[in-house]
Amino acid sequence: MKLFRHGPQGAEKPGIVDADGALRDLAGVVPDLSPATLGRDSMARLAALDAAQLPLVPAGSRIGACVGGVGNVVCIGLNYADHAAEAGLKPPGQPIVFNKHNGAISGPNDDVWLPPGAQKLDWEVELGIVIGEPAWHVSESDALRHVAGYCLVNDVSERAYQMEYEGQWTKGKSYPSHCPIGPWLVTPDELGDVQDVDLWLDVNGVRRQTGNTRTMIFGVAAIVSYLSRFMALQPGDVIPTGTPPGVGMGHQPPLFLQPGDVVTLGGRGLGEQRQTVAVSPV
Repeated sequence: MKLFRHGPQGAEKPGIVDADGALRDLAGVVPDLSPATLGRDSMARLAALDAAQLPLVPAGSRIGACVGGVGNVVCIGLNYADHAAEAGLKPPGQPIVFNKHNGAISGPNDDVWLPPGAQKLDWEVELGIVIGEPAWHVSESDALRHVAGYCLVNDVSERAYQMEYEGQWTKGKSYPSHCPIGPWLVTPDELGDVQDVDLWLDVNGVRRQTGNTRTMIFGVAAIVSYLSRFMALQPGDVIPTGTPPGVGMGHQPPLFLQPGDVVTLGGRGLGEQRQTVAVSPV
């Protein structure tokens, strides 16, 4: 299945993509795509529906973040060896873990805001894991049973806040609009091999990132199992898994986003995102 959410920000409704690619409304079936509806039993009920019989979503409706009520965004850093190299950093021996504030979550086509005074706004296309069942001390062999699905993530980053200010990476990752997710929540059976997903990102029509999840240092099952040793992952948690090479800070000289720039990104089976950079309204 490909699931999504549609409608105004803060009032999104659930939806499903039917076999012909039409967008159908699920609001009469489940209240939302959120922690309470991401478990195996709930997802099985959605899979059994005849989606073609559901109401169509009105044309032109906004597509929102593909999961609502996200409690945690737990990120993996430097998970592609070639990205670590372009950042001038040694590939890690264990997953690098940091957080994005859940207030950064936005829809896949919403504007990305440039914070006041920020000068080093960067892009990162990533595969996101969405947890469907609680995961606490799970083995790598059992880890994927706890995954509801996958989504596309742009891990937007303000590099000065991340790298040049004292403290943790989180403050360079958490500004509102800096975590677009979706358009689709793609179930594992729909996506196929999660360790063979092509990823790409363009800025103003110029290809900047190209990669594939097969070159991850730590694969999806290893990430879920590893994180579950240190925290009890909950349904609705989103785990961006790292980015391939081509981010702005890796160019010589570095390239950073400016107001009016357009970022487009996609992944095999995950859909596409399109964001325009705008000055923050605050």
